Amino acid sequence: MCSSGIRQCTLRKQGYAVGFPRLSDYGSAHDSFQSFVRYHEMSTMVYIEHKPAFPLRRFVRSLWYACSPFPQHRHERILPSGCAHIVVSLSHDFLTNCTEAGVEQRTAPALMVGQRSMHEVIATEDLIDLAGAVFTPGAVTALVVDRADLISNQNLPLEQIWPGCTDYLRGRMLEASSPEARLHILEDCLASHLVTRCDPRVWDPHPAVKFALEHFEQEAGQYSIPDIARRSGWSERRFSQVFREQVGFPPKVWGRLRRFHRVVRQLHAGVNVPWAQLAIDCGFYDQAHFANEFRAFSGFDLTTYTAMPRWVVNTDRD
Repeated sequence: MCSSGIRQCTLRKQGYAVGFPRLSDYGSAHDSFQSFVRYHEMSTMVYIEHKPAFPLRRFVRSLWYACSPFPQHRHERILPSGCAHIVVSLSHDFLTNCTEAGVEQRTAPALMVGQRSMHEVIATEDLIDLAGAVFTPGAVTALVVDRADLISNQNLPLEQIWPGCTDYLRGRMLEASSPEARLHILEDCLASHLVTRCDPRVWDPHPAVKFALEHFEQEAGQYSIPDIARRSGWSERRFSQVFREQVGFPPKVWGRLRRFHRVVRQLHAGVNVPWAQLAIDCGFYDQAHFANEFRAFSGFDLTTYTAMPRWVVNTDRD
């Protein structure tokens, strides 16, 4: 199905993992909504993003609506973002799971998409009329499950997570008169679930996990994972366990994902530097390490990826 962080398609989205282009590049903010329409040949994608109100905004990075009625390809490859998502089909009573070979299998119309550390193939038919929400790293335990790593790299029916939710949520969203109204309904649903699981005014990831997440977002981190563990007062093993349970991945995997995202941002920005230098700038040991990691996350080699038209590939979502 999907996954998020970056994207790779024709008029596509970073997947249900969300990763459309940065809206600051394509649209203008109006109230809490941003939107853009992109055209290519006979295709059109409408994409609307909504930033939820507080306190939900601390837990949900964004809510989004996408409509691409005339996809040019049957399948698209979605790059991993490391963020969990909810995806709701508004065009069919199913979503589609795809294998790397393109074999399709219908699944539930609303999914809880666990944070992913690998690329995924999606069916573009699902993008005809679709909505979803992107969780903030570390916030899954507040809204969904007690341990984020229990849903990593999995797509689960939303009904399995929140029994009785899917039909009610989809029914209300389908009755709404506009995409914006649909997103407000989704926001209200998430806010209601939030207050049943925790007090959103006081909830926070563990301080060591919060510090580590902030550290990994920096272009040049000052601390190694053992350093962060020592600052927490825990052993490296205990720190890694708590980080994995709250974020979904061990800190080493999360750090690899953030390095990968930095590279993709640089590539999409048109940075004209030798790959060996780009590798060092983004925290890789050397060009070979860079190339191997890039292929592991994207499924493409660098030459193939960078040869794609820039509008075709996904961009990282922060």
